[in-house]
Amino acid sequence: MPLADLSPETRHLIDGRLQESVSGARFANVNPATEEVLGTAADATPADLHTAIAAARRAFDGTDWATNPALRARCLRQLRAGLLAEKEQLRSIVVREAGAPVALTSFMHVDDSIEMLAYWAEKAESAVYERPMADVTFLGRPQRRLLRREAMGVVGAITPWNVPLLLNLTKIGAALAAGCTVVLKPAPDTPWSATHLGRIATAMTELPPGVLNIVASSDPLVGEALVRDPRVDMVTFTGSTATGRRVMQLGAATVKKVFLELGGKSAAIVLDDADLVAVLPGAAATCLHAGQGCAITTRWLVPRARYTDALEILRAAFGAWKYGDPEDPANLQGPQISARQQERVLAAIERGRAEGARLLVGGGRPARRGFYVEPT
Repeated sequence: MPLADLSPETRHLIDGRLQESVSGARFANVNPATEEVLGTAADATPADLHTAIAAARRAFDGTDWATNPALRARCLRQLRAGLLAEKEQLRSIVVREAGAPVALTSFMHVDDSIEMLAYWAEKAESAVYERPMADVTFLGRPQRRLLRREAMGVVGAITPWNVPLLLNLTKIGAALAAGCTVVLKPAPDTPWSATHLGRIATAMTELPPGVLNIVASSDPLVGEALVRDPRVDMVTFTGSTATGRRVMQLGAATVKKVFLELGGKSAAIVLDDADLVAVLPGAAATCLHAGQGCAITTRWLVPRARYTDALEILRAAFGAWKYGDPEDPANLQGPQISARQQERVLAAIERGRAEGARLLVGGGRPARRGFYVEPT
């Protein structure tokens, strides 16, 4: 089925209104599969982020959002319904701005991402926010104890480009269900996977103004204002370990709670009695979504006595891996997100060769437009 024509929302959502940046500036959104500009998005300044934080603070302190789980559940269900109505537009956005293979959008990129909101709506409604604990005696006097769960406050959410809609909705859903207000700052490579949510939120939900704010910017450092600002109670960040260290360092000044989901390394260990023909071809899934995932396997450890056989199986598996146009359902590997990421991957391959690794398959830049790297 062909993708829907693009008609994304490209403005910020601040204090319940879709609006341009105060500077009027915009930045280009590039299709990594073609290197063509898809369009533009409003380019936030620190002043825009300041306004969004103020709106989130006001909504948390001045409305009953934090103490009204029925309203939160209703709004999350409305948001889910709005996302379902716009699902094909969201699919088109994710494929074209993130280079995500369309075959992967039926679960992790789009469809399953939307369904998470049903889970969070149910949690908002069913959670036990207050319960008594066992009475105790302290210094000869009886003590009554009560456990009360309260919303954290204003949450600053900073998301990456690899699975943008999924991560945006993961952070928004959890925070809103808990009674927090949110300022979402998406990666500059994938702004529309966030800004289009603003259109849905304003048109199809009862979210009070300021509860959800979405601010895109071409400057990744604009997000540092979320971490520095004392009006923000918690920051949730998914991305690189280096940036995670920076978030933790800056958040320490205001003793801010910080939730970090950083890069990882995943090893697959093949034991002596394993069926290599059954197991090893799965290694080619390292190339899934161009390897742009924190849970993708990065190392396969095989028995030394079976090393030669393992290499031949891997050579065939990677050689047969389909990649190319992400709009083709046969492909599970599209482009890297940007020219910079393409160069980083190619440089890593060359560094491996310089350190003595043997290149069995791929390793180059294919002769086509787009930020592709051969399955390697």
